Amino acid sequence: MNIEILKSLVAAVALGISSSACAADVVVYKTPTCGCCTKWVEHMREKGFKLTVHEIPDVTPIKAEQGLPYGLGSCHTALVDGYVVEGHVPADAIQRLLSERPKVKGIAVPGMPAGSPGMEGDHSDPYDILTFDENGKTEIYESR
Repeated sequence: MNIEILKSLVAAVALGISSSACAADVVVYKTPTCGCCTKWVEHMREKGFKLTVHEIPDVTPIKAEQGLPYGLGSCHTALVDGYVVEGHVPADAIQRLLSERPKVKGIAVPGMPAGSPGMEGDHSDPYDILTFDENGKTEIYESR
């Protein structure tokens, strides 16, 4: 097979995988004054996700309505194709979640760790991306 044809096929397959992973609409709830939330939204858009952003004065009721376990909260909450995504979760971890479809309620990056998307700066701290289920059980999905 011609190498150029092979490269085209590989690119087409990669494009199909990445566009299907980003095909899900993301609904974000954040306060109007949160700059790091706005940066996370930009990160997600840059990675190909389509976002609808709802700016509300208090996101706490959304977190409670979605069953977010105590201690996993951050400054914004998103809903993505049946999953709850809490906080500064990197886009590639969300793509992995949508690809693997684990039987969890959602994923979270608790708090606002330095170096996570939207929290970039002079340094980065290690952090975990956690899954959580309907009963509030958490597991490490991946560490960064």
